Amino acid sequence: MAEGISSYDIVVLGGGSGGYACALRAAELGKRVALIERDRVGGTCLHRGCIPTKALLHAAEIADQARESAKFGVKTTFEGIEMPSVLSYQESVVDRLWKGLQSTIASRKIDTIIGDGRLVSPTSVRVNDTVYEAGHVVLATGSEPRSLPGLDIDGTRVITSDDALRLDRVPSSAIVLGGGVIGVEFASVWRSFGADVTIVEMLPQLLPLEDESSAKALQRMFRRRGISFQLNTAFESVKHSDAGVTVTLGGGKTLEAELLLVAVGRGPVSSGLGYEENGVAINRGFVVVDDLCRTNVPTISAVGDLVTTPGQGHPQLAHVGFAEGILVAERVSGLDVHPIDYAGVPRITYSDPEVASVGLTSAQIAERGLEVVEVNYPLGGNGKSVILQTQGSAKVFAEAGSDGSGPGRVLGVHLVGSRVGELIAEGQLIYNWDAEPSDVAQLIHPHPTQSEIIGEAHLALAGKPLHFHA
Repeated sequence: MAEGISSYDIVVLGGGSGGYACALRAAELGKRVALIERDRVGGTCLHRGCIPTKALLHAAEIADQARESAKFGVKTTFEGIEMPSVLSYQESVVDRLWKGLQSTIASRKIDTIIGDGRLVSPTSVRVNDTVYEAGHVVLATGSEPRSLPGLDIDGTRVITSDDALRLDRVPSSAIVLGGGVIGVEFASVWRSFGADVTIVEMLPQLLPLEDESSAKALQRMFRRRGISFQLNTAFESVKHSDAGVTVTLGGGKTLEAELLLVAVGRGPVSSGLGYEENGVAINRGFVVVDDLCRTNVPTISAVGDLVTTPGQGHPQLAHVGFAEGILVAERVSGLDVHPIDYAGVPRITYSDPEVASVGLTSAQIAERGLEVVEVNYPLGGNGKSVILQTQGSAKVFAEAGSDGSGPGRVLGVHLVGSRVGELIAEGQLIYNWDAEPSDVAQLIHPHPTQSEIIGEAHLALAGKPLHFHA
C-alpha cells in the first residue's frame, strides 16, 4: 500500500494537557497543526487523573457532610455509597469536558488524528500508513502508573490508580503503597466511603515534597479520621489471601486488606516510540529538555509528564503541561519566551484536609542557607473556617530583613485545611511577583472568607497582626 504524506507547521504527538495546549496556542498563532492521540484528547488528566479523581473526592465530601450534618442542626440519613451511580456522575463530568475540548480543538482548525504515532525522523511522525511531516515536532506522550520491581499489577487485587477510578464497589479495606499525592487522595476518598485504609510510605512523612509542617498537620487529621499509615517503611512483597491480599513490610510485619493500591509514582510513556532511534536524549525513560523545553534535536521539543529538566525538579502536573505547551508554541512561532520557575507553580493535594503550597519548603530554605522569618496562622482564627468546622493553618516564609528593615520577599506559602486549594492562586501571585509582606498587608481581603488567612499571615509578618497573637 502506498504511503501517504501530510505536511504541517507543527505535529504534536500526544493529546494530553501539554500536547493540546501547544496545539491550541500554535493554531492561534497561525500555524497549521496536527494533533496525534492514540486514545481520547485530554489525556491522563481528563480521563484517568485530575478530573475523575476530583469527582470522586467531591462525592466523598458529600458523604462526609451527610454523616456530619446533625452538628449543623440538619437531620439527614446516610444510607451508603452506590458506586455505579458515583461512577455515572464521574463519567458525566469527564464526558462534558471532553466534548467541550473536542469542540474547542475543532474550532481552531486543528487536524486531530486518532491512532498510535511513532517518531520516524526528526521532522515526522507515522500513524498507520500515513506520515505527518512538520517543521517542528512536539513530544507530549505523558506518563502512566508505575510499579516496583517484582510487584505485578493484576488489576483486581493489586491495582493502579487507573483501576481504582473504575472500581465498581467500595473496598472493605485497602492498603495504599505510596504516600504521595495520588495515594493520599485515594486514601481520603475510600475512608470517606467507609473503607479501612492504611498507607505505607518509605519516607519519613506523607506528601514528601510538601513542607514538613504541612505533612504533620495532614497526618494528625488523618489519624482523627481513622486513616492509618506506616512511615519509614519499605514494601517487601504481596500475595493473594482469602481476604484479598497479604502485604509484607520491611522487618517482617504483615498487613491484610481486600486490595493493594500501588501509588508509587508515574513513569514516562516513551518506550517503542522512536525517540532514541532519532537521536532524542533520554534519561531513565524521560526526554531530557532545557529550560525552554528544547531537546538536543533542534526540530524537536517535549512537554509535560514525559520530560525531565536537569538541575531542577520537574513537577508532573497538568497545569505545568499547559504552561509548557504554550511556551513551546510561542517559541516555535518566534515569540519571546521565558523559562518556567517550577518552584513558583502551585501544588495541591485534594484530600480532606487539602494541602496547597507554592515556593520553597523549610527543608529547601535550610539547604540554601537562607535567613527567613515565618508566621504560622491557625485557621481557628478565621471566621469562615470556623463556620466550615475545618482546622489547619497558613504558613508563610519571607526573607529576614537586614539593619532593622522589615521582611523581604515572600519565599513560600503553605496551606492546610478544607478548600485551601482555591486560595493558593493568590500565593502564586505573591511568590512570583516577588512581593514582600508589607505589600500584601496593604490589600483588603473580603470578610468572612478563607482568603483572609493569606492577608492575616502577611499582616503578622509585616509587624501588624490583627486576629492573631504569637
